[in-house]
Amino acid sequence: MRRDRQLVAITLATILAADVYFVLLPRLRDWYYMSRDGCVCKETNASASYTDVATSEWTSSLNSTEFFSKHGSKLEHLFAHPLYKISLPDLGPDDVLLQKEELMEYYRRKVSRWERQQKYYIEAAAASNISVFDQPVTFDPHASWLKFHLGINRHALYSREDDNIDRLLQDMQSAAIISADYTQDEKALKGLCDCTQVVKPSGHHLKLALKLQDFGKAMFKPMRQERHEETPEDFFYFVDFQRHNAEIAAFHLDRVLDFRRVPPVVGRLINMTKEILHTTHNEDLRSVFFTSPANNTCFFAKCLYVCKTEYAVCGRPDLLEGSMSAYLPGLSIAPRISIPNPWIRSYSFTGRAEWEVNPLYCDTIKQHYPYNSGDRLLNIIDMAIFDFLTGNMDRHHYEIFTKFGDDGFLLHFDNARGFGRHSQDEMSILAPLSQCCMIKRSTLLRLKLLAQPEYQLSDVMRESLDRDPLRPILTEPHLSALDRRLERVLRVVMKCVKKLGEQQVVIADIEEASGGALTHTHDKRR
Repeated sequence: MRRDRQLVAITLATILAADVYFVLLPRLRDWYYMSRDGCVCKETNASASYTDVATSEWTSSLNSTEFFSKHGSKLEHLFAHPLYKISLPDLGPDDVLLQKEELMEYYRRKVSRWERQQKYYIEAAAASNISVFDQPVTFDPHASWLKFHLGINRHALYSREDDNIDRLLQDMQSAAIISADYTQDEKALKGLCDCTQVVKPSGHHLKLALKLQDFGKAMFKPMRQERHEETPEDFFYFVDFQRHNAEIAAFHLDRVLDFRRVPPVVGRLINMTKEILHTTHNEDLRSVFFTSPANNTCFFAKCLYVCKTEYAVCGRPDLLEGSMSAYLPGLSIAPRISIPNPWIRSYSFTGRAEWEVNPLYCDTIKQHYPYNSGDRLLNIIDMAIFDFLTGNMDRHHYEIFTKFGDDGFLLHFDNARGFGRHSQDEMSILAPLSQCCMIKRSTLLRLKLLAQPEYQLSDVMRESLDRDPLRPILTEPHLSALDRRLERVLRVVMKCVKKLGEQQVVIADIEEASGGALTHTHDKRR
């Protein structure tokens, strides 16, 4: 054989051997484990002790139809499970965000200031022969939004047993709107407001701050695209549309996962003329209203990015649906800080972040404050799992309440770029989990529970979302994608356990107390 042919043959043989070793063998290994265990969400020998907390009640030979007929609501049955009854330590003054007397005094001052401004505005309008709508405030010290603010604590935005959240959703959906304005961060982009009242400026999408008659406040994000429309394949995550239904679905998913880190969100149908144009005192906002050739009322954002009529949203003819997100307490009374996500993406067309090219990136992160102790890194991993399930790639920052320090939970804000493509699972979102190979025991147990037919994630989400007035919120392909993505999360955990062992991967944050009750425990990371 000629020498050059020998070199070609050797090269091809080397390539074939590498392909077999690095591609074919791993796939055969995964296939072997999957065929042996039935599915990735069932137990392997390496992870058999995941089910050491009364999990015999979790599994059943019943299929979902039989289970529903025998037990009724899957969602109610899920929330009755011991994992959703974990007792928390008693809350002291330092564990509650706000004290009642302080909060009431703060808002009474704000109501007085509002009423003075309204009086001056009406007098000025009358002097100019302009008719305005008088919008009186009915400040109720027992309002649902006030109870929501008072319920925020070190562990979550609200408790599992808080019936007031459903009342708050109803109020945001039906209460009269007395004022509409651009949000503070959009004003900050134009230099028109006090930036101390802004955690981080943003404004690529159109959103409004709506004040309700009981002086509650909600952020309104209007519908930008139909539910069945997927994000185009050529869109980068940072130019994607913001979806109102994604905000609604994210709140429900957050509650199903028992994180309770997303402020309450509900859908609402708004009359753009009566409830926005006629209630706003902002001349910039009034100036961007127009009537389309189809005789629909439209408006657009007068900010740095989308200040053109082609970016407008239009009603039919005046009615526009959108999401209503409950505001958190003001920064002057409940300060928050915004922190860059260690797994932040490169917001350019060509660049790549370090974590995308360095598989040992997490080892570096673990050496730096505040990720070298406490629960911060585990909370980042919770957030990554949440974002992977929704398909949200746009988590560049996270926020925490400063009062709770390093031990506070992360707020899962701004979820409107989720649920864009049901046909794609963006595995890079799971980089914190796959690179750090750590997960809270409570999180893992709930994920495994939601993979069981009795509590299947898509089923409980469908049932939860059906309570929203704008239902259906998600299409069936998006609901099916939740189940598929959940299996992929469990598969990543399984690989980590095989590699490092369960004790290294699953971090104990709950333990079984007397009588089978589950309680939170202190961080046990070494």
